[in-house]
Amino acid sequence: MKISAIVLAGGKGSRMNSDIQKQYLPLCGKPVLYYALQAFQRSSVDEIILVVGNGRIKNMSEEEYCKKELIDHYHFNKAKQVVIGGSERYNSVINGLKAIQNKTDYVLIHDGARPCITVELIERCIQDVVDYNACVAAVPVKDTIKMVDSKGYAASTPDRNTLWQIQTPQCFEYNLIQKAYDDMIIDTQKSNITDDAMVVERYSGNKVKMTYSSYKNMKITTPEDLQIAEAFLFS
Repeated sequence: MKISAIVLAGGKGSRMNSDIQKQYLPLCGKPVLYYALQAFQRSSVDEIILVVGNGRIKNMSEEEYCKKELIDHYHFNKAKQVVIGGSERYNSVINGLKAIQNKTDYVLIHDGARPCITVELIERCIQDVVDYNACVAAVPVKDTIKMVDSKGYAASTPDRNTLWQIQTPQCFEYNLIQKAYDDMIIDTQKSNITDDAMVVERYSGNKVKMTYSSYKNMKITTPEDLQIAEAFLFS
């Protein structure tokens, strides 16, 4: 059984108010992206495909920077390829899938801006994807959620017990996710594609299992998130 991980690191991070892309900002002395790569390196996945943007960092292309300052420097020998992403998240995932040169059995897709991923969570995801063909790391929502109308008024209140907050990794049997993306690309009516699970749900009909994650598995989005992530990494 071969397991591949696609780590997405092509975001701009406009809400960080920084000239440096958020995945390369320092977190406890290392780039944010380091921690996701480290977790997958230590896990039982067989290869890592890193998908980056086409910008520059420290007078290098993102591709060159990641190869030199992350993969080579920290000896992430499972990182087999670094490829350039696309204009949308799904374009980057497709480029990552294309970069898997030899057939694989399962694919884990993770946001590089989630540094608090753990080896334990990765292994739970692997077990669930083997059992269910499709699963996503997720946690039940804590707060009441309101549906609002176009004027900003509360329209309805869904049952909180049925709501989960979706994270990554999102994990799939390889042929399932590949065919779902193939079908999505030729669909001229596609819209509002926000994650990989949605692609599988819409274009394959396969149910997606929730793999219980951790509230610490947060995504770095705004400046204060760096402080929270630092506290989680050392808690």
